[in-house]
Amino acid sequence: MDVTYLISQLSLIFCCLVSVLFLVMVKCLLGWCWFSRRGASLPCLPSVPILGSLLHLRSSLPPHLLFTKLARSYGHLFSLYMGPHYTLVVSEVALAREVLLHRGRDFAGRPKMVTTDMLTRGGKDIAFADYSTLWKSHRKLVHSSFALFGEGSSKLQTIVLDAAESLCSDLQAYRGQSVDLSPFMMRAVTNVVCRLVFNSTYSPQDPELQQVLDYNDGIVQTIARGSLVDIFPWLQIFPNKDLTRLRECVFIRDKLLTKKLEEHKLTLIPGEPRDLLDALLSGQSDVTDDHILMTAAEAFGAGVETTSTTLLWTIAFLLHHPEVQERLHAELDECVGRDRHPTLTDRSTLPYLESVLNEVLRIRPASPILIPHVAMQDTRLGGHYVPKGTRVLVNIWAIHHDPKHWDNPDQFIPDRFLDCTGKKINPPSYLPFGAGPRVCVGESLARMELFLFLSCLLQQFHFSLPSDASLPNLQGRSGVVLQPHRYMVTVRLRQ
Repeated sequence: MDVTYLISQLSLIFCCLVSVLFLVMVKCLLGWCWFSRRGASLPCLPSVPILGSLLHLRSSLPPHLLFTKLARSYGHLFSLYMGPHYTLVVSEVALAREVLLHRGRDFAGRPKMVTTDMLTRGGKDIAFADYSTLWKSHRKLVHSSFALFGEGSSKLQTIVLDAAESLCSDLQAYRGQSVDLSPFMMRAVTNVVCRLVFNSTYSPQDPELQQVLDYNDGIVQTIARGSLVDIFPWLQIFPNKDLTRLRECVFIRDKLLTKKLEEHKLTLIPGEPRDLLDALLSGQSDVTDDHILMTAAEAFGAGVETTSTTLLWTIAFLLHHPEVQERLHAELDECVGRDRHPTLTDRSTLPYLESVLNEVLRIRPASPILIPHVAMQDTRLGGHYVPKGTRVLVNIWAIHHDPKHWDNPDQFIPDRFLDCTGKKINPPSYLPFGAGPRVCVGESLARMELFLFLSCLLQQFHFSLPSDASLPNLQGRSGVVLQPHRYMVTVRLRQ
């Protein structure tokens, strides 16, 4: 073999590779990062090799506000690169409905990420698992388990009312005082999930309840800080305090839940479910024990933080709008009175209370950006070609604050969810729980909890601003959910 010829060929190949790499870098640096196959091109944030558009996402703004701002320049549908991952950002309701509903199955996938795999044993939950036949069977089992155990019966309502009554009893000890409601709300909602999932009721000082609160808070805090390993998995080779903390919390969580599951297997009576674990075990077929454990874990991870945070937002807005609280008190006094607890049968007679909750979920959605969707196949969105594997972020915040669909979107106006006769309406631009195949599986439970907790609290208490405190900050703190900043409130028994 001619060594000189071989060297010349290798040199030519090397030069070609360098040229191609140079062209790719120039293309990225100029921001020409759009797909034009089979459709019109999409505007895209400038990107650089390896990092993608991350340098252009540096901002003091939280992601939902940053994407809302970028949409004003790039349009309601624009693209970017999260490292190597081509991603679309949707900020308009018609496009969101196309992603979630009209092409729901096309976009039903989930990205594979290090932290969520660690959290869910490789995607064996509902929220983060990729779309598949097994996932559909799992979701169907969860729905049927809710129906078997709670929804449509009095069991679930009894659990929530008991927790609400306990919460009110705790607050009565602080009547007339200035308190932070956060730990009270968190403990009450956690107790609902504990009783729902494994039929355990805890006193405030119970060490097992404290263990649940601690590991759940640890998971929420580490996930909330975000992690570059979800964009660049190879970064796992380096020390990472957040990943270490997440592993520790998940280990404690799984140890407790595994113990509960094994106890339930030994004491299960077919046809007589005591809780969600019993119901899941009774209907278990295709899904494994890991799927059941991750369903229980998800009830804590998703159910506690979102519900307690929404209740805290509600009280914060009532402090800003005392006239709304007065109107709620009047509606409760007229339709329920003081001699009994509100129940779900009162929903139809308390439309203003429901409209207040709807407005809170609109103006401060628990998840301002939905969990990323992934295109399962080559498809289209807004007339544009979308290749398989594309990630899609739906900016619910932008949709809920779009002035084209909401009058004065930044103002707290519960009446926007009532028609001229005072009956409830559901605007098409309202998507707090998502929609379609990936709609939140716990939506009905969350709405039940919010209604019963808020109605019980307002039936008994009046919430006001302490004399030495300022009104709650309504900007919020981004994390796993959009949380209000801590604030103090004076709790008084209603006369």
